[in-house]
Amino acid sequence: MSTTAEIDARIPSGPDAQSQADSENPSSTAVPDIAESGFAGLEGAGLDEAIIAVDHAKVFHSWSAQAYLPSFSVAGGSGAELWNHAGERWLDFTSQLVNVNIGYQHPRVVEAIRAQAEQLTTIAPSTSNNQRAIAAGKILDHAGPGFAKVFFTNAGADANENAIRLARLYTGRDKIISRYRSYHGNTGAAIVASGDWRRVPNEYACGHVHVFGPYLYRSRFWAESPAQECERALEHLEATILAEGPATIAGILLESVPGTAGVLVPPPGYLAGVRAICDRYGIVMIADEVMAGFGRTGSWFAFQSQAVTPDLVSFAKGVNSGYVPAGGVIICPQVAAAFDERVFPGGLTYSGHPLAMAAAVATMNAMEDEGIVDNAARVGREVIGPGLEKLAANPLVGEVRGLGVFWAVEMVADKATREPIGAERLARITAACKDNGLLVDAHDNRIHVVPPCVITAEQATRGIQILTDAITEEAGR
Repeated sequence: MSTTAEIDARIPSGPDAQSQADSENPSSTAVPDIAESGFAGLEGAGLDEAIIAVDHAKVFHSWSAQAYLPSFSVAGGSGAELWNHAGERWLDFTSQLVNVNIGYQHPRVVEAIRAQAEQLTTIAPSTSNNQRAIAAGKILDHAGPGFAKVFFTNAGADANENAIRLARLYTGRDKIISRYRSYHGNTGAAIVASGDWRRVPNEYACGHVHVFGPYLYRSRFWAESPAQECERALEHLEATILAEGPATIAGILLESVPGTAGVLVPPPGYLAGVRAICDRYGIVMIADEVMAGFGRTGSWFAFQSQAVTPDLVSFAKGVNSGYVPAGGVIICPQVAAAFDERVFPGGLTYSGHPLAMAAAVATMNAMEDEGIVDNAARVGREVIGPGLEKLAANPLVGEVRGLGVFWAVEMVADKATREPIGAERLARITAACKDNGLLVDAHDNRIHVVPPCVITAEQATRGIQILTDAITEEAGR
């Protein structure tokens, strides 16, 4: 993995960089004037090009060197498909940022937002509102026994931020233990709790300790079986707690299934082991379900597959598929009760926003009525899993792992040494997929297969074949 300095060294800056960007991206040199007319009079590919040109010129994009933005415009979507103004269509194996669980433009969710907008568009968090109350009740129902209340936020990062705050206030301790292979959001404490490279240029908060979690394919513990990896990862976690001092640890924050780090499904017993360690030392267990929650793994929440009840659960993304930004923290009775007579010093202007809550209620209703969580489990079990497993014999495929509609294909240059595949080869694979009507994301040396939970078996089969063909073609180069 490249260091921040190495990454910065490869990114051109200054006038020369802009000249290079202009020559590589002709649309950046001719930005349409849309101040009065918008994009009136444009259509098809010309409209796509104009939108891209204005967007690149006017919008400062996240996680990007601004001179090297992708040229991709989306006009609309439905279910698991997207299209542009030129009429090109793609099957989406990305769910955008792994958040469109309900699919694009689900009619019940769209209608719920419209109806709520006609009734009440916004209300302060301190004021009771029917949609917020219903949403909280339904979330608690699906989380299962052991939870009492829901604190609403605007996204996953501030959900984790407030989960960390709750753990620290509840215990009176400071340190948060999280894993190196993790991502928890891009706010003050959440980004430092993250383990991946994005924490490095943002590492200003204190009180964070990182450990290695289970990852048998690239084991840090020289393990030879899932059971051994589980046991040694738990020993490593407890040893770290003892070294830091148990009385200093407020919480252990972990993704139930680390997503961005590679869909690292934990071995049986790992989450239960973390739960036992937390109980032993009075530590708050925080399950980050921002990516894994609301059907993604074939269960409402990923922690449920290991029969574990965390103290706090952060969520976002799938709760309403990002139709209107929403997130939150599900809180156990003990932590909630600690603030019955004590003020919780946190809040957000748009916490439990009526439009977001209406979308969340409609999403959960649709998931219940249409069997969408069961569909994710079934398509993963019967189509995606078996289809990807057939790739295991390919010389570029090191490992396939996942569950539900949450999968990763680890790509290698050499099966014996497990050397990761290079970025150029991975880019050719994703480009070939796009050229043939499939959107996939690549992270480090992995291709993630994370379609909406509403994907049909036929769509999943078609997408897996496109991906298989692209990987096979690259292997033959």
